[in-house]
Amino acid sequence: METIYFKGVLDEILRLNRNTTLIVVCKKQNFEKIKYIISLGHKDFGENRIQDAIIKWDNSFKQKNNIKLHFIGKLQSNKVKEAVHLFDYIHSLDSIKLAKKLNEQEILQKRQLKYFIQVNFGQETQKSGLNQNDLSDFLSFCRFNTKLKIIGLMCIPPQLDDPSFHFKKLFNLSRECGLKELSMGMSSDYQSAIKLGATFVRVGSAIFK
Repeated sequence: METIYFKGVLDEILRLNRNTTLIVVCKKQNFEKIKYIISLGHKDFGENRIQDAIIKWDNSFKQKNNIKLHFIGKLQSNKVKEAVHLFDYIHSLDSIKLAKKLNEQEILQKRQLKYFIQVNFGQETQKSGLNQNDLSDFLSFCRFNTKLKIIGLMCIPPQLDDPSFHFKKLFNLSRECGLKELSMGMSSDYQSAIKLGATFVRVGSAIFK
């Protein structure tokens, strides 16, 4: 398993902040590599496609190994039922329509997930996420009209920008909203994100080289 750099990434995260959770992003990865990382005691894994996750994971395996599965991609409303059944965290909540459907499925399936609201700072049309100016109203809707457990905010900075600028903005927004968790930082910038308050980082390519 010399192509897996999990231990090095984890050691770096622990050096920066022992309270930051590493989400191993395993899209397009052979499941044997995933099982190897599980054998080392890791519990948090991320997927960005529902269909891939259904093929790769099942709830009995998750429960046996105490796995926490994070959905980190754009969630289509027609995949909400499957998402609520399989995942423990959703990092891409960004619309009232989606919030309503997730709330309905939580009630039907008698499950409660944890949610991050995705903020789109660059207002990039190719990315999901709320405009930051809409965040307060959306959060109020979720708190007063659903039972969703909103724990924090998530962002993916515009590719050509300094990510630190956006990480600082997300940190400040989270405090204004009374939210404690921050999902920010990927393979290219997770060190910066941790220094600026990330409590969850989503790392894939730095682990699977």
